[in-house]
Amino acid sequence: MESDKGLLLGKGRYALLRAIERHGSINRAAKEMQLSYKKAWRQVNDINANAREKVVIRVSGGKGGGGTRLTAYGKALLAAFDEMDRACAVFLEQQLERFKAIN
Repeated sequence: MESDKGLLLGKGRYALLRAIERHGSINRAAKEMQLSYKKAWRQVNDINANAREKVVIRVSGGKGGGGTRLTAYGKALLAAFDEMDRACAVFLEQQLERFKAIN
């Protein structure tokens, strides 16, 4: 998935955003994915820079604690990626069936 500014999401960036969504932390998401914090943070910065709105925001500490959260736009972007992924899988399955029918 690309924007007019560059790469927005691929499977790896998608997985990183899902991990951030689960953990509320880039650090914990990076550890789960076995990425360095620096690499994870760089990918998040690239995603935010290439998107039309912020996808990930930092939340300051306080009573509820700080961390990193997906914005509503970020969640919608992941849902759109899920939909595209499903549509691609259906298309590829249909093409495979057509190929098998010919051979």
